[in-house]
Amino acid sequence: MIALNTIPQDFEAWRACITIKCGIELSVAFARQRLAIYKQTEHSETKEFIKLYGSRHYQQIVAWLEIIEKGA
Repeated sequence: MIALNTIPQDFEAWRACITIKCGIELSVAFARQRLAIYKQTEHSETKEFIKLYGSRHYQQIVAWLEIIEKGA
C-alpha cells in the first residue's frame, strides 16, 4: 500500500501512485501533455513542481514520462 505522504522513489511505485491512488491513466497522450509543460523550465507549473519536489525528482518524473511516451 502507498502511504499518502510518500513520494515514489522508483518507476513501479510512481506508476501505482498515479494509476491507483490518483486514478489517472498513464497513456501516451497524458505523458505528452505533461512533458509539454515540464520540458519548459520557465513554465510556472514546472517551476512550482521543482520548488515543491526538487530538481532531482523533477528530472526523474520527466524520465518516467518519457518511458510512458515511448509506450512502455
